[in-house]
Amino acid sequence: MAAIRSFARTSKFEEHLTQEIQGIRDAGTYKNERVITSPMGAQIHVQNTQGEVLNFCANNYLGLSNHPDLVKAAHEALDTHGLGLSSVRFICGTQDIHKQLEKQISEFHGMEDTILYPSCFDANAGIFEVLLSDKDAIISDELNHASIIDGVRLCKAKRFRYKHMDMKHLEEQLIAAKDARFRMIATDGVFSMDGHIAPLQDIVALAEKYDARIFVDECHATGFFGKTGRGTPEYCGVEGKIDIINSTLGKALGGATGGYTTASKAVVGLLRQRSRPYLFSNTLAPSVVGASIKTFDMLSKSTALRDKLEVNTKRFRSRMEAAGFDLAGSKDHPIVPIMLFSARLASTFADEMLKRGINVIGFSYPVVPKGQARIRVQISSAHSLEQIDKAVDAFVAVRDQLCPGGVIPKEDA
Repeated sequence: MAAIRSFARTSKFEEHLTQEIQGIRDAGTYKNERVITSPMGAQIHVQNTQGEVLNFCANNYLGLSNHPDLVKAAHEALDTHGLGLSSVRFICGTQDIHKQLEKQISEFHGMEDTILYPSCFDANAGIFEVLLSDKDAIISDELNHASIIDGVRLCKAKRFRYKHMDMKHLEEQLIAAKDARFRMIATDGVFSMDGHIAPLQDIVALAEKYDARIFVDECHATGFFGKTGRGTPEYCGVEGKIDIINSTLGKALGGATGGYTTASKAVVGLLRQRSRPYLFSNTLAPSVVGASIKTFDMLSKSTALRDKLEVNTKRFRSRMEAAGFDLAGSKDHPIVPIMLFSARLASTFADEMLKRGINVIGFSYPVVPKGQARIRVQISSAHSLEQIDKAVDAFVAVRDQLCPGGVIPKEDA
């Protein structure tokens, strides 16, 4: 047994960190982790909470995180292909099922090839520095996900940012980057904190005008957004016009882990040779791959789950709007930010919701801008209409309890 180090002697370093943590607590933005003692689903068990609670803050859009068919497929992959590969892909970590899943993903998105990663964070971290050099330029939406920002930082290309979904400013940045050998526009398809949908029709038009490539992160769209769940390109009517799509297996597609890049054979081929998260990370676990294969089988046969999700989303939004709440985001997307503005109110509001059997989380700075605190609700196809209504009723009750006259102040008190 290893000796346990004593931290009784507090150094200036630890004192500094402790003060930083206390500052976060004082600001009301400290993030407590609620411990779940059950599988993910519409109903979950939360430690130190009586009975089951309804879960409205997971990325479990299609209700697949504990779907029996996926669990069975994962067990079967464990039996046939083992727990893990103890290796990276190019040494001895590529199994037949990895190639099968990559083929399915390519067909689903209408692309030539796909490369799997341990997560989409890794996919975003590993793509830009491989494809672009200091001769090139990348033009990025200012509210892109942290993983895209980090990936861009690793890249030597000239960096340009455009104001959030501002197409006039995007065009100005494309013009400013006119001397670059290649230009790439990078955007989230759906912006997770706000539920905004990137204007891909306009982005495609600008890309064609200025001969730029388009990269879209589809983590909050793949499998459930658009008429057949093909994501933001399908929703915006630009299928076949996006050059590179990165997405995740860890949200709607089963909720385990794993990400991917799907694009042309040339893009994927170079990533296999040079993308550092791919070359230096263990292969995606066979159980995850087996379950993901089953997911794409299901999605290719029916849109029933995304159709149910659409019904649930409309029900929740319409009732919340009728109750007078300030909602952000697209009316068609299951991310529904309820604006509370005050960080302290958002935190207290979430605690009171849990007392009423509804699991939601308050979001505040630095996750969202100061003064824009909110509770981000995420609807699932696994929710029943009765559960949707129970959540709305709880929101109304907590608002009336915490806010005089039932009016939410539009400033961070």
